[in-house]
Amino acid sequence: MSPITSVKDAVRTAAVDLFARHGFTNTSVQQIVEAAGVTKGAMYHYFRSKDDLLFGIYEHLLTLQGEHLAAIVATGDSTAQKLRAACIDVIETSIEFIDEGTVFFHSAHLLPVEKQLEVKHRRRVYNDQFAALVEAGQREGSYRIDIPRAVLVANFFSDLHYLPQWYSADGPEDGSLIAAQLTDLFLAGISTAPVLSKSALSTP
Repeated sequence: MSPITSVKDAVRTAAVDLFARHGFTNTSVQQIVEAAGVTKGAMYHYFRSKDDLLFGIYEHLLTLQGEHLAAIVATGDSTAQKLRAACIDVIETSIEFIDEGTVFFHSAHLLPVEKQLEVKHRRRVYNDQFAALVEAGQREGSYRIDIPRAVLVANFFSDLHYLPQWYSADGPEDGSLIAAQLTDLFLAGISTAPVLSKSALSTP
């Protein structure tokens, strides 16, 4: 890991921990840089303010998920394979960065309006690309059309947004298994034909 990436990640990690324990408002920049082991100058090289740091916590996840989805869409796989891969990826990355997501959503309302709008725009772009996969499957006859596409997509992401309220890394099932299970449930619900999970297919 390069020094540049190390400093930025150290600041972001320290901020997530402090925001989670003390809240965004009650955490000072001084506390963040002390916990990260860097100077204020080093922090301000990457984040112009505490607001910018809060936005950067979630922007990091948005960028990662957006890049992953673009790579999935660009493959030569079938629509069904792409949608399944997209579902699993967004769940797994949301679980991997569940603390970042939780901290952000607890404090997002404190961001300047322009930052809140930027987050909404970035999420809308992702949502539209995801919905395009569902639309492609509907044209192919693989996914149901009796329910509006927006409702089908919203159903998937509503489950995703509730993850921080019930998922625990100390629980009996790991993130990959949870991702596969939630994906199976979603695909079974929108499919025009029965969908069997990989685990079911492997059962004697």
